[in-house]
Amino acid sequence: MSVPKNVAERVAKLRGLIDDYRYHYHVLDESTMSEAAADSLKHELSELEAKYPELITPDSPTQKVAGVALDKFVKVAHRERMISLNDVFSGQELKDWLGRIKKLRPEAHFEFFCDVKMDGLACALIYEDGVLNQAVTRGDGMVGEDVTANVRTIKNIPLRLRDTDSPLSRGRTEIRGEIVIFKADFADLNTERRKAGEQEFANPRNLAAGTIRQLDPKIAASRPLRFLGYDLIRDDGAEVPTNFSAYEQLAEIGIRTTGQQRVYSDLSGVMEFVDDLAQRRQDLPFNTDGAVVKINDRELFKDLGIVGKAPRAAVAYKYAAEEATTIVKDIVISIGRTGAATPVAVFDPVRVAGSTVQHASLHNADEIERLDVRIGDTVVIYKAGDIIPKVDKVLIELRPADARKFNYEQALKEQYPELEFERPEGEVVYRVKGETGDLILKRSLQYYASRPALDIEGLGEKNVAAIVDAGLVKDIADIYVLTVGQLEKLERFGEISAGNLVRAIAESKNPDLVRFITALGIRHIGPQTAAELAKRFRGVEPIAGAGLEELENMDGVGKIVAESVVAWFADEDNLRLLEKLAKFGVKPRYAAPTIGPLVGVSFVVTGVLDSMSREVAADKIRELGGSFHSAITKDTDYLVAGRGGGAKREKATELGIKVLDEQEFIKLLSNSL
Repeated sequence: MSVPKNVAERVAKLRGLIDDYRYHYHVLDESTMSEAAADSLKHELSELEAKYPELITPDSPTQKVAGVALDKFVKVAHRERMISLNDVFSGQELKDWLGRIKKLRPEAHFEFFCDVKMDGLACALIYEDGVLNQAVTRGDGMVGEDVTANVRTIKNIPLRLRDTDSPLSRGRTEIRGEIVIFKADFADLNTERRKAGEQEFANPRNLAAGTIRQLDPKIAASRPLRFLGYDLIRDDGAEVPTNFSAYEQLAEIGIRTTGQQRVYSDLSGVMEFVDDLAQRRQDLPFNTDGAVVKINDRELFKDLGIVGKAPRAAVAYKYAAEEATTIVKDIVISIGRTGAATPVAVFDPVRVAGSTVQHASLHNADEIERLDVRIGDTVVIYKAGDIIPKVDKVLIELRPADARKFNYEQALKEQYPELEFERPEGEVVYRVKGETGDLILKRSLQYYASRPALDIEGLGEKNVAAIVDAGLVKDIADIYVLTVGQLEKLERFGEISAGNLVRAIAESKNPDLVRFITALGIRHIGPQTAAELAKRFRGVEPIAGAGLEELENMDGVGKIVAESVVAWFADEDNLRLLEKLAKFGVKPRYAAPTIGPLVGVSFVVTGVLDSMSREVAADKIRELGGSFHSAITKDTDYLVAGRGGGAKREKATELGIKVLDEQEFIKLLSNSL
């Protein structure tokens, strides 16, 4: 399979950016981006190289351990390579890992050792006859830096191993682990610096690494560094038969471990450990972004060997990233409840903080200019408060040649040709000209309660105006906490009418999904399109998570409608409204179409019906499994013709579509019950 040119270019750019990040992170102790974002880029590179193996080169970031030794310290070659681990991000990827190693050793019994993955500086302590002789950083995995003078200042590292009777006190013993700063100690340090008017430290990992690489050991001695061991190496491997026994022996000789280690006989136990750790990791004293899973038997571990930069017999299970990278496919504009026009980036689906997101607010024209975000750019996405996705930065290094600048005013004209916008002097937001928040709220609430929507009796135009003008509601959801006492104080209400309205509002808390989608007032979404969305997604949350391409491919939707749906669900005000409605007990229900004679039958209604409204007719058709449309096509089966509607009659006749008068339509419905 030949490699597409754009894929090869993408891989080259990814490698360059990842190498630059690693140099700054592991050598200079600087962060050019979050570790989560870097992991996301590495994962993308790994997937591309897996798909196109011919792109793999010896110097690819996937083929080596990150970092190089600093010149200011003496370089030391590791007797055994200090390897890093491949990442997995799901239970399925964990199963795939086990499947691969089972193929290599189908006869083997696999037992799994689990521990917390620490976020610190990897370091090896070398003891000769029980006495600390040398401390070496990981460096590039083959060669590290001699940091013995600084490491000797770490209070929880013994200069002599405790158990002098242990075999580990004779000969060479190498202990590998992480140098960390506990979260509480880090917070105390920053409190002191803040009081002293000094700049605060960025994060515990960088501070620990930077401290160890200081030439003056007094600096290391002044900071609360700790060492937590995770591996034990002896010349005679039989002395350490399992990874679990390594931890037991570390404790005996005075080396602290995480204390979180467990052994399981199957992956279900491993996943229980992973899931439990995900719930309590914030309570651990040190930072972690995942779990380490190893084959417990050390001989089997060694026999499985190394592929590329990592051992086959171990993986790091990374938790849902709080940041990730993705590619901007389009920018659409949402009109919020105040008339503000908010740009929304639409991008390839990406997992962030445990959920898949496909769009993020760009706030305003100034923010687009500040970020210099363009259609086609690779961006770093994060979740604000684990709810609202945001664009943090653009990775300019990955910008393709055909990336397009976003023309804000042109987009407003194209997406909202019927509206006029203005940007008041001194403001960063474009707004619909002549619209106010109260006016938009009145219009939205009136439509929410209208017959095609939730059909709330007593909440017509005049009553809506009275409620809004009195300040009783600030958004649609507030109607669900209105009280009779509040309404009675208004001129238009008495005790009975107020009670009737409160009761009618309460009865609308469990609406049909089609009516609820309609009631939201999403631009271009009438009852028929709402019905198609309800049928396809069967809930509001799945619609909110749908991507632009998925929506565009639906019958009767297309690009304009899809953009409108995506923009509405990307608006922070709208998301908060949905949360508030749910909090007040509003739970839309999806009723699958009844299997009957009208399943697969398409109807269009024209003119005025005497016995029912067009909305009621549409409901009756859908209840019997039929589909209701607003426009005639060659696929329409029946045109129901009331009084008027001449143009659609003529088109139906031209296309050979059967025309029913009102009585024939009622008879058809009756026969279908």
